[in-house]
Order: sequence, then C-alpha cells, then structure tokens
Amino acid sequence: MTAFPTDDIQNVPRQRGPQPPAPGNGGDDNEIELGALWQGVRRRLPWILLTAALAGGVVYVWSRSQPSVYVASSSLVTSGNVNVGGNSLITAAPLPPGALQEALQGPVVLGSIIKQVQNTPQFSASQRAALSTDLQKELQRQSLSTIELQTRLDSQGNGVYTVSARGPTPQAAAALTDIAADALLSWDRGRALSVIQRAQASLRAQAASINTQLAAGDLTDVERQTLITARAGVQRSLAEAGIQVVGLAGYLQRVAPAVAPLDRVSPRPTRNAILAGLLTLLLGSGLAVLRVIMDRSVRSEEDLLNFGLPTLGTIPRLRKRDIVLSGIVRAARQAGLYEAIGFLRVNLLSQLPRKTSLCVLVTSTSPGEGKSSLTATLADSFAASGQRVLIIDADLRRGTQQEVWDKFEREHHWTQLAGQEGGARSFQDALRQPGNVQVMEVEPQVHVLPSGPGLHDSLPLLNQSDLGSILPQWSQGYDLVLIDSPPLLSLADSLVLGRHTDGVLIVTEEGKTSLQTVRQLLRRARQGGLPILGFVLNKVTVSSRNSQNYGYSYTPRRTDNR
Repeated sequence: MTAFPTDDIQNVPRQRGPQPPAPGNGGDDNEIELGALWQGVRRRLPWILLTAALAGGVVYVWSRSQPSVYVASSSLVTSGNVNVGGNSLITAAPLPPGALQEALQGPVVLGSIIKQVQNTPQFSASQRAALSTDLQKELQRQSLSTIELQTRLDSQGNGVYTVSARGPTPQAAAALTDIAADALLSWDRGRALSVIQRAQASLRAQAASINTQLAAGDLTDVERQTLITARAGVQRSLAEAGIQVVGLAGYLQRVAPAVAPLDRVSPRPTRNAILAGLLTLLLGSGLAVLRVIMDRSVRSEEDLLNFGLPTLGTIPRLRKRDIVLSGIVRAARQAGLYEAIGFLRVNLLSQLPRKTSLCVLVTSTSPGEGKSSLTATLADSFAASGQRVLIIDADLRRGTQQEVWDKFEREHHWTQLAGQEGGARSFQDALRQPGNVQVMEVEPQVHVLPSGPGLHDSLPLLNQSDLGSILPQWSQGYDLVLIDSPPLLSLADSLVLGRHTDGVLIVTEEGKTSLQTVRQLLRRARQGGLPILGFVLNKVTVSSRNSQNYGYSYTPRRTDNR
C-alpha cells in the first residue's frame, strides 16, 4: 500500500479536510447569463430549424392548393357645381366622412351589386354563384372583404375614393370593380335626383292648389290675374326642374374604368413559406429562451460554486453507442473523459486529509445522474496511477457496479477481503458477517464488493452494523475505498454511511439536477454532519461553454527519425 503523492498537485488550494458549505441560499439562481441563453437555444437549434422547415413546407403546399385571387381597382373623384354658359348644373351635396363606406355595405348599394353580378355575362355560372354567396354573407355580417373602399380626402372633403374588388380571374376582378363603381355613382346621382324630385312634387302641389282656386267663381279680377301669374311661375319652375334632371350630375365622377391585373395577390407560396419559417424560428427560439429562463437546473460550474463548495471535476458526456459497445470504463479510456477524470482525481486528493488509506462516499441527489459510472471510472484512474482501490456498492436497492464491470470483463477472480477462505460476496451479506468477505477483482488494483440482490428496507441492516469498525477493517491494504451509495435525497442510507468516511462527493448532472435539490441535499448533509468535499458536474455536453474538450486537442507530438 502506498501513500498518496501530493507534490504533483498544481494550481489547487491546499486544504486540510473538507470545508463546510458556506451559509446562505446558494446564490441567486434567478440570474440568467446571455451565454446560458445562447447555449439553451443552440442545444435546441436543430429541432427548431427542422420545425421551421416543416412549417414552411406545409404552408407552401397549402398555399399552392388555394384558389388564385386577383385585385382590380378604379378611382372616383369628388366634383363641385359646374357652370355652363353662366348657369350652374345641380350636383349632389358633399359627402360627410364615412358616408360612402356605409352606403357601400348597405342593402341598397350592395344589393344592387349582387343583382348586377347575377346578370353579368363576364362571370361564369360558378363564379356568379360564388360571388353572390360571398357578397350576401358579407352584407349580413356588415363586413366587406370582397369589395373595399379607400379614401384620400382633404379637410374640405375633396379627394379620391379608390374602389377595389377581388376576383378569381383578372377579368372577373375588373368586372366586379366596375359594377361596384357604377353602383356607387348611381347611388350618388340618386341623391341629387331625389332633391329635384321633391322640388317637382312641391311645385305640382302648388300648381294644383292654384288651379283649384281659379276654378272657384268668387274671385275678383285682380285675384284671378295674380293666381294666373303665380301659376305661370310655377309652371316655369317645373319646366326648369325637368331640364335640370337631364343635366343632373352626382358629387362623384369616375376617373377611369378598372383594368384587368396581370399578377395575383394571393396565394404567394414562396412568401408565405418564408414568413411561416421565420415565424416558427422566432417562436421556437423564444420558447427555448423561455425554457432556459424557467429552468432552475445546474447549467454550469458557476451555479455550483454559488453554494460555497468547489467543483472538483467537469465530466464530458459519452456517446451512448460507445457505452453500449465497450462499457463505461473502456469508453472513458478512449474518449476525453479519461483526462477529465484525471483532473477530478488530482482535485479530490487536494480536499482529502494526507493519510495512507482514505474512504470517500459518492452520492447524488436523484437516480440517473451517473454516480455509479463515475465511481468506476474514478477507480480505474486511481488504479492507473498505481493505487489499490476498493469499490463498495452500498446501493442495496439498485446496485449497478456488477453490471458496470461485467461490461469490462465477464470473468472475474474473487479474492479474500477479510477472513481466511470463502465468505460473503455481497455488501448486504458482508454486513451480516463482516469477518469473512470476498471481493471481485475486476482489474489489477481494483476490487469490487457488489451490493447483492435488491433489498427493500436497507436502513435497519446499516443501523445494526458497526460501520465504524467494519469500514476501517476492510480498508486495510487499500489506498482508497470508494463507496457507491444511494442518492442522498432518496434514501437515508448515505447519511448513515457518510459519517464514517473521510469525505462525500456529490455528483450532479448538467441540465437535469435542479438547484433546489442541491440546496436540499446540502441542508440534509449539514444536519447529518457529513464531510462534503465538493461537486462533480457530470454529463456535460461537448458544445457547452463550460466543458473542456479533454484530450482531443492536446495530443502527443510525433517525431520522425530519418
């Protein structure tokens, strides 16, 4: 058995024994850095881009399947009274703001347009039916979309009215625009005509009254002559009114008839697809940012440093394919994780007391954070540096060390840990008979004591065992004992075991372990009197801003002797 070298530890603060966590709430975990937001978006960027591409493709196909829509327009201008030969032609009164729009969507004008559409030969039978149905629905809803009216007027109400209509073909759009413009002009001329008609009715009533008075025989010559003169004036006014009807003009005049458009206004598949893709991209990025903001998991080493404990190692994530094919130990040797474990080993030694035999408990907040795999690779790293390591799988419910090392080597040699010959070959049996125990030699310098079959209630077995004397007895002959214990927040087993160790190493997983559970773990560990050494940030993605690509870029230099 060899003592741990400490002179080769560089750039690591020397400390005697574990340091207790600093008081407080573990820092402000509400602070979100821009780098963290970018990393959150970057991790989800392939899915965001794929979703945006799919959305754009779906919108493009859907747009191509929609019927074409063309828009034509015609302009109407306002006009005042016109003098011809010194006489003023009667025109309709100026329109108040919004009056023409109300007239357009009213039953008089729109009803006239619907009748004209049904009798216009420019439309096919299907077009007449579709346009009539759409216009009738818009009349009932009092909301026009097939025909639109835009105004550009000055403060005196003079300006231009633009009438636009939508149709399935360029010719249909132009014809519907002209029909709508004609209907508005007719309605406007009808306003002026109604004034003259009322005047004519009044004049006829006056003439009839005069004739009735003249028919009476009790009139003097002066009275009769006066009535005859008044009747002549009324007849003259009636004649002038009839002449005014011929030259009657409305307040609006058409500038030019509608022209059939060349290009359709919808659908535009390419534009719609691009807009849908960009909208999906923005929405996906916003959701990714929101998820990062709402995420309260461990995202970086800085999040763990806020708890007042050092982060002893940052371990990259391995590919599942490599783990399945080679096992975690071989996969770690072939990837950059092996160098990261080396850094963890050096930093771990700086936190432990200087003695020849050490005992470290490895735990986590919840299952699946990689504590068992980390324990195995850490033992392999210590063995590579010449130390003898004993792994005790103390997870009596879900022990996995046997499976981890079976991937490394199926055939294992059993050696005596305590006693003379034979004995217990599992941790739960060894607790019952600690004086006669065998361990599995998984590789040179590394022995494993498996947990055994799953045990539902393991705490009574641990409480009944004299761990204070058993663990030192089993540690004889080893430089380091690593205890793979259950998650500290799941079972109380770690609290019982941790009191008899030199330190406790907490494994967290990037993006999974929540800061709240870490805070709860530290609170429980302080209450239990556990010597916390620090954290390990496990399963860090290679693209993460805090991960280090161990071993990938710093390779040995090759020399050629020629």
